[in-house]
Amino acid sequence: MAGYAWIVVTSATAVRVIAERVSRLPSDLRVAAVGEPTARAARAAGWVVDLVPPEASGAALVRAFPNTPGPVLFPRSDLAAPTVVDGLRARGIDVDDVVAYRTVGTGDEPVAPGSPPDVVLVTSGSVAREVARRTVPLAPGTLVACIGPGTAAEARAAGLPVHVVAPDRSAESLLDAVVERLNHPAPEQEGTP
Repeated sequence: MAGYAWIVVTSATAVRVIAERVSRLPSDLRVAAVGEPTARAARAAGWVVDLVPPEASGAALVRAFPNTPGPVLFPRSDLAAPTVVDGLRARGIDVDDVVAYRTVGTGDEPVAPGSPPDVVLVTSGSVAREVARRTVPLAPGTLVACIGPGTAAEARAAGLPVHVVAPDRSAESLLDAVVERLNHPAPEQEGTP
């Protein structure tokens, strides 16, 4: 960790992986977290968080990131979108892009629940791809809810219909958006009533 000016974390898992391997961050290392849930995980690990963008997205993090003279460590999932690393590099920031953990699926067999789900909660692009890959076509009327606009875009790219998009990238916001939609049904969207 020595020699880095910043560490950028985009998930609680990245925080956990680093915290399990490094007992204390260097005192001069600054921490940027993609959103408040990741920042909470970093604070729980004993880190001081210096930057949380107003919107929880990789693009917002890149926009909010200060110009820095030192290198940046970006520990990430092997499935992370290139938004952060490409965006920071495009600004001339030296980034060490490190795969810190691997995301694995649960197998290759299609999943066919006994009864169709009423709601599918999509919390990341990798979840969207796994749902699209592993589920038989979703039943008409199944509500697909995504944790934020970026995840919604990835869900659509994976072939899933999207009916609810939480305004903030948090579990609370996702659940609030689903409850709101269930209490106030919208007109038919993307082929699902």
